[in-house]
Amino acid sequence: MSEVKESIRRLTEELKDHNYKYYVLAQPSISDREFDQKLKELEQLELAYPQFADPDSPTKKVGGEITSNFTTVTHSTPMLSLSNTYSKEELFDFDERVNRGLGGEKYEYVAELKFDGLAIALIYEQGKLLRAITRGDGTKGDEVTANVKTINRIPHQLKSPFPEKVEVRGEIFMHKAAFKRLNEQRLKAGLSGFANPRNTAAGTLKMQESSEVAKRPLDIFLYQLVDEGGVVHSHMESLDLIQSLGLPVSSESRTCNTIDEVWNFIDSWDEKRKDLSYEIDGVVVKLNNIRQQDELGFTAKSPRWAIAFKFETERVSTKLLSISYQVGRTGAVTPVANLQAVSLLGTTVKRASLHNADVIADLDVRIGDTVFVEKGGEIIPKIVDVDHQAADRADHPTEFIALCPECSTPLVRTEGEAAHYCPNRESCPPQIKGRIEHFIGRKAMDIDSLGEGKVDLLFSKGLLKRPSDLYQLKSDDLLGLSKSIVNEDTLEERLVSLQKKSVENILNGIEQSKKQIFEKVLFALGIRHVGETVAKKLARHFKNIDQLSSSSMEELVGINEIGDKIAQSVLEYFSKQENQDEIALLKEAGLNFVIEEKELSSNALEGKKIVVSGVFQKYGRNEIKAMIEDHGGSNVSSISKNTDILLAGENMGPAKKAKAEDLGVQIMDEDTFLELIDQN
Repeated sequence: MSEVKESIRRLTEELKDHNYKYYVLAQPSISDREFDQKLKELEQLELAYPQFADPDSPTKKVGGEITSNFTTVTHSTPMLSLSNTYSKEELFDFDERVNRGLGGEKYEYVAELKFDGLAIALIYEQGKLLRAITRGDGTKGDEVTANVKTINRIPHQLKSPFPEKVEVRGEIFMHKAAFKRLNEQRLKAGLSGFANPRNTAAGTLKMQESSEVAKRPLDIFLYQLVDEGGVVHSHMESLDLIQSLGLPVSSESRTCNTIDEVWNFIDSWDEKRKDLSYEIDGVVVKLNNIRQQDELGFTAKSPRWAIAFKFETERVSTKLLSISYQVGRTGAVTPVANLQAVSLLGTTVKRASLHNADVIADLDVRIGDTVFVEKGGEIIPKIVDVDHQAADRADHPTEFIALCPECSTPLVRTEGEAAHYCPNRESCPPQIKGRIEHFIGRKAMDIDSLGEGKVDLLFSKGLLKRPSDLYQLKSDDLLGLSKSIVNEDTLEERLVSLQKKSVENILNGIEQSKKQIFEKVLFALGIRHVGETVAKKLARHFKNIDQLSSSSMEELVGINEIGDKIAQSVLEYFSKQENQDEIALLKEAGLNFVIEEKELSSNALEGKKIVVSGVFQKYGRNEIKAMIEDHGGSNVSSISKNTDILLAGENMGPAKKAKAEDLGVQIMDEDTFLELIDQN
C-alpha cells in the first residue's frame, strides 16, 4: 500500500511541475503523449485507491498557473482542458460513453482542427473589446488586453447587431511562414532563432511591451461562445454567430452524424495538415447540441461531451556527439545528449535529455551512435531509439560519471531512486543557485524581478549564498553590477547589468515577497520531496513552522498522503542546525511562518457536496458556486450517491434530474438555496 501511495504522490508532483512548465513558462520538458500517459496512469491509481488521491490532483484540474507580470482576472466560467486520445479505439469508446449518457437519444458531433497555440478569452461589452485573458490555471488568467489589441485579425469593435456583452474563446498562434520570416530577421540581427511557432506565440503574448508584441505576426481562430443565456442551441450555431460578429473562425469545422464520419475527418487531416499554413496537433470532437452537452456535464478537469484526438509526432535520425551532465538544485545529475544538428518539424534540434543512468542503459546509447529523435508534442526532443546494428559502434557501453561535474564530489545513488546525486549541498554552485532560484519562483516567493541570470550575477559577486541573504540586500550592493552570461543551448552571450530601475524592482519584489502565505514559504524552503501540494498539507495540519519542526515521525505519517519517505525527509531537514539557523533569519526578515485561516460566512452547507446545473435568475452560476464554498459546501460536477444537493436552475437537462431522483438526492431551487444561507 505504501508503494501505491508513494507512486500517486510522485506522479502528482511530477505532473504539476510539467503543467507549470507547459502553461506558464511555455517551455514543456516532456511530450504531450508522455504527459497523457502519466496522467492516465495517475487516474487509474486514484480510481483504484481513492483514499490516496490529492484533492488538487492534476487529474482534477487544468494545468496552468498565473504569472504575476499581469493583472490576474477570474474567468466567467472555467477554461477547462480536454481529455486526449491517440487511438481510434479510445475515440470509439468515447462515443459509447456519450451514447450511454444520453440514453440512446439521437446526437451528432462537430469535428474541428486543434490549433497548436495559446488559449485566450475575449470579452466584448457594447461591441467594444474590453478584456483579453489567458487560460492561466483554468479559473484565473492573465489580462493581456493591450497585447491582444495588436493582433490584426482581432476587431476592437464587433459588427452589428451584437449582444450587450459577449465572451468568445479561441487560440492565438503564428503561421509557419511568419515564424520562418521572424527567425530569419533575428539571425540577420545576430540573435538566436526561436524554437517553434507555439512557444513563440505564447512568449510573445506575455511580453511587457505591447509595441514589441505588435512586431510579431500573431493570428487567431475563435471556437467557443460562452453562452449562459441560452442564445444558441448548437455548437455550429455558436460558430456562425461568432463569425457574424466579424471574428475569425476556421472554415474547416464539420458536422458529423456518426463517429465513423468523425474518424474519416481525422484520417483525412492527418495527411492534409502538412499543407496548412499553421500548425495543428490533432482534431477536437464535440457534441453539437448544447442541451446534450449540459446533460452530460463535466468532470473536475474536462467536459464529458468533448475529446481531443492527437496526431502522432515526427521522427528523424541524427548522430550523438557527446553526453554532458547538469546538476539541479537538489543535487540530482541529469545527462544531456548533444546531437548533430537536425531539422525536425521546421526547427533545429541540438540537444535532448537522457534523464538518468537507467535510460542510458536501457537505450544502450553510446557516443557516435545514430539515434532516433522525436519531438514530444512537436516541441521537446527525445531520443526514442538507437541504431544498434551500425558497424562502427563504440565497443564499450556508456558509463555514468562518478564525480560531480561542478565540484568533483563523488556522486551517490539511493537505493530505489533513478537519479544520481551530488551530496555536497552546501558548496556545489548549481545547488546553491538552484535553491535560490526555487525560492524566488512564482509558485514559491514569487520574486519575479529576479531570475536565473541575476541570481548568477549576485552569486558570483558573493552577495547570495542562501535565500535569507536576499533580505539583507541594499541598493548600494547592487547598483552597477554586471556580468556576461552565456546561454548553454545557443551559446548566445548577453550582459546582465543592474541599473537604477532594475535595482528598485528587485528590492521591491523582495519586500513584496514577505506577504506570501505560510504554505508558499514552506514550499520555497526546498525540503526534498515536499512539493507544492505536500507543503500545503503540512501547513494546514501544523499551522506554523514551530509545530512542524518539532513533529515526530508518527505524527507526520499520520497525515493523509504523507508517507515514510516524505516524513523522513522533513525530519532530516529540521534536524540540521544550518536549516534551523536559516529559518530563524527568514523569520527575522519578516516572512510568514504561520497559516492564515479564512473565516466562512456560515457553516450552513458544511460537508455538503452540491451539483449546480441550469440557468439562474438572481445570480450567475459562478456567483452561486462561490456562495456554496463561502458557506462551507463543496462544488462537484456530476451526480452520484455521494451528492447531497442538486441545485436546479432553468433549462437543466432531464437526465440529471432523473438521476438525482433515482439516487434520492435533494433537489433545490434558487430561492430555497438563498433562504437556507440567508438564515445562517
